[in-house]
Amino acid sequence: MNLALSEEQEMLRTMARDFLTDKLPKAVVKEIEQSELGYSAELWQEMAGLGWMGLAFPEKYGGSGMSFLDLAVLFEEMGRACLPGPYFSSVVLGGLTIADIGSDEQKQEYLPQIAGGDIIFTLALTEASASYDADIETRATADNDGYVINGTKLFVSDAHIADYMLVVARTDEKAKPEKGLTIFIVDGKSQGISSTVLKTIANDKLCEVVFKQVKVPKENILGELNQGWDEVQKIIQRAAVAKCCEMVGCIQQALDMTVSYAKERKQYDRPIGSFQVIQHYCADMATDVDGTRLSTYQAAWMLSEGLPCTREVAIAKAWAGEACQRVMALAHQIHGAIGVTIDHDLQYYTRRAKAAEVSFGDANFYREVVAQEMGL
Repeated sequence: MNLALSEEQEMLRTMARDFLTDKLPKAVVKEIEQSELGYSAELWQEMAGLGWMGLAFPEKYGGSGMSFLDLAVLFEEMGRACLPGPYFSSVVLGGLTIADIGSDEQKQEYLPQIAGGDIIFTLALTEASASYDADIETRATADNDGYVINGTKLFVSDAHIADYMLVVARTDEKAKPEKGLTIFIVDGKSQGISSTVLKTIANDKLCEVVFKQVKVPKENILGELNQGWDEVQKIIQRAAVAKCCEMVGCIQQALDMTVSYAKERKQYDRPIGSFQVIQHYCADMATDVDGTRLSTYQAAWMLSEGLPCTREVAIAKAWAGEACQRVMALAHQIHGAIGVTIDHDLQYYTRRAKAAEVSFGDANFYREVVAQEMGL
């Protein structure tokens, strides 16, 4: 298996790294994190101008026609740079879902606008249980030529700025949990929607969204009526791998920072990196980083090729989540006191790694998936 990136992917990585390094010094990351919107409109339009929003969309809908694997390269660089904002929500959760199951009319209407950075999408899936199973309580009731949605969604990323949401709701009360679910395209400014930004460790603008008698026309059904769960599972897979890519960038940067610090920091008139215990700690970190990257890119490649990869995605996410814990713990230990201060850059990566660890399923969730794939 050839694990090397293609020439085009290497160019994408270099361009993304240079751009994000220039545009996102940590002072800017902090400013955006603490802002009300949680993203920079100016930076958003620059990213759209580079073609990032439509990178994996078909060319006829304003995209670049590249693959999910190409997108994985970009997400790794975004993780390295600690990019705040709704890119993940709009492109992975919204755009790729519409590209996957949207009607021709829906693709024509929404994908060019997402690719141009003109509208922002997100996904309203999880509820009070915070689980990623089919136990959805939000209801969509048929009403004349449309549906009325009632319910509460939690941890909806960037809902406070989203122009549209993909809302997963139950449309058949009598069916089994995996049946009777439908995905709706809902205007984020519809009457009856209220959104509250939650306080999170990563300052990543997760929201509670309440739907009260929200009317949606039937043409806003995405995919098939009552058949939404299969697509939701695909969304979760794509999202989990994208989060793994972010974690790869995050822990790679933490490793680079730590090795550099170990070479410079002196104790007993010698760099601490000359002590065997520090060398072994760094070696352990490098092992976890490379293991995470390999399992992640295998899953991303299989998704790009349309191959069955439930097991591979689960292994990647389970490994990445716990590898992040180990890498960040050692990074802080080697940095010592300076590494636990809010003024040091390491805290940005620690907070984001912790958030990504549980996003779209934690290690225990995916261990169960692997066990089921093994027939246990």
